[in-house]
Amino acid sequence: MRHALIRAAGAAVVLCFANVSAHAQPPQVWPLDPAKVPGAITGIPPGTGWPSPPLGLGPFLVESVRPEHRNLRVAVVARGLEQPWSIAFLPGGDMLVTERPGRLRLIKNGVFQQEPVKGVPTVRTGGLQGLMDVVLHPKFAENHFVYLSYHRPAGENMGETMLARGRWENDQLVDVRDIFTSGTTNTEGSRIGFARDGMLHMTISAPGVGPDVVRSQDPMDYAGKTIRLRDDGTIPSDNPFVNDTRYLPAIWTLGHRNGHSMVLNPWTGELWATEQGPNGGDEINILQKGGNYGWPLVSYGRVYNGPRVSANPILEGTVQPIVFWVPSIAVTGMTFYQGDVFTGWRRNAFVGGLREGEVPRTGQLQRIEFNDRWEEIRRETLLRELNQRIRDVREGPDGLLYVLTAEVEGAVLRIEPAN
Repeated sequence: MRHALIRAAGAAVVLCFANVSAHAQPPQVWPLDPAKVPGAITGIPPGTGWPSPPLGLGPFLVESVRPEHRNLRVAVVARGLEQPWSIAFLPGGDMLVTERPGRLRLIKNGVFQQEPVKGVPTVRTGGLQGLMDVVLHPKFAENHFVYLSYHRPAGENMGETMLARGRWENDQLVDVRDIFTSGTTNTEGSRIGFARDGMLHMTISAPGVGPDVVRSQDPMDYAGKTIRLRDDGTIPSDNPFVNDTRYLPAIWTLGHRNGHSMVLNPWTGELWATEQGPNGGDEINILQKGGNYGWPLVSYGRVYNGPRVSANPILEGTVQPIVFWVPSIAVTGMTFYQGDVFTGWRRNAFVGGLREGEVPRTGQLQRIEFNDRWEEIRRETLLRELNQRIRDVREGPDGLLYVLTAEVEGAVLRIEPAN
């Protein structure tokens, strides 16, 4: 092992370059002094007190810059969901939708079922915690496995990030049990995704402000990490730090803030994840085995009251995002378009956003085009005229795009050709 002394955010930090894996990205940085990290000493500014307006009846007509898909129609599939968070499509096109307050909903044959799905574990709700992601096993047709990430009650006003698995049977979950316990509290978003090798990956967020932001770099804390598990929740023997006692064994990557998607790029086989920064510094990252993504040492963003997180957003040994936002759009869910309806959008990424630059009523869907080398060449903002916060976007089995609005009176929207 070799060491280097650098200056990061005004603090002297020892960087340990450990050859724990041929794919690991140094440095692994710990410990940090919270008082020396700008993101750790700044609170969230007062809110605007300006909620989103009610969503109209629809359908809504919107336009895209792509001539092949200039005229678009946005239909309301379902209303009456409270803070919907994630969508999963069952075979045949029925939808499972999570609500952050702890309910799993079924939209069957296009009709929103009023009775919540049975079998969901007890969820701790409060603040930004609750029921998060819902994902089907890649071999769902054979095993009927459904996965949920959620916050389990863990003491007074606390929730622990958990991964649960159950079987879908007769429109309900059965044999539900927790298969991974993070031991991590005071966190927010969590997303699940499967890699091509069948391994399950999951984001576990870190606190966004305050002294606990440094937990993203703590190798003995799952906050601010992505983890890699077998589909039964056990830890693979080829994880990057599994044989290093200084690290928790499920860690795949570290140095993240608040992960809001975990998506397989079907063309490259890579896992891509969105990550919310503070006021600026939202990111899309390509997850590399053992990679350190720098939070809270480096970022392209600013903390909420103005100062830059870091004078230089690049730190040797940390992984750069493939896309970033300044100002922030509070980036959320993501999907790659693969279908045959919007052929001009193939290989495009779509991401949701809650607001832009801390301005209310600026929720949006963004479309990102890439060249053949996956370098960004264009962004387009869609749905901003609806004045709704966007939590998730998924491609349906019909080749159309489905969007969740992140509202107390939330909805499922469908984007389709206008003609």
